[in-house]
Amino acid sequence: MDVLTLPVLARRATPPASRQTITTGAMLALDLGTCTGWALQAGDEFITSGTVSLKHTRFDGGGMRFLRFRRWLEQLDLDAGPIAAIHFEEVRRHVGTDAAHVYGGLLAVLSAWCEEHLVAYQGVPVGTIKQFITGKGNADKAAVIAAVQAKGFAPADDNEADAIAILLWAVETRGGVR
Repeated sequence: MDVLTLPVLARRATPPASRQTITTGAMLALDLGTCTGWALQAGDEFITSGTVSLKHTRFDGGGMRFLRFRRWLEQLDLDAGPIAAIHFEEVRRHVGTDAAHVYGGLLAVLSAWCEEHLVAYQGVPVGTIKQFITGKGNADKAAVIAAVQAKGFAPADDNEADAIAILLWAVETRGGVR
């Protein structure tokens, strides 16, 4: 009987066991969607943020947005990483079917990428984020944007504001541990 041997893929120069806390690498917060908001805090405590468009063109196949998202994660990990932890907005209900499909696909890519690269990841409920940043668990988008602006940030839209709020929550609560 032949035994199938798979090659071992090395990702980082340091072994995963050397990571003691999430502060040894970058912390990333994501608001998953066609326009994905992101916020990143590297080891220097500086926070950068923005959005990445995952909208498909008429020439794209159905999976291209997911490949672009994976490629974007890889590049971010190389440029600002290594990424040690990812927190994302955990959505339990979508108004539209297309939004639910996009979210589910992006979440699948994200969780697979994190598992493959030994990166900790955690979903944060929408109400938890809104309660943390505005003091009201059912705050609207404008309230979240205003609360993030009051903390000294200038988000371009609600996606970036959500990502910043998630990152601030993760930093302050140590990922919900406090």
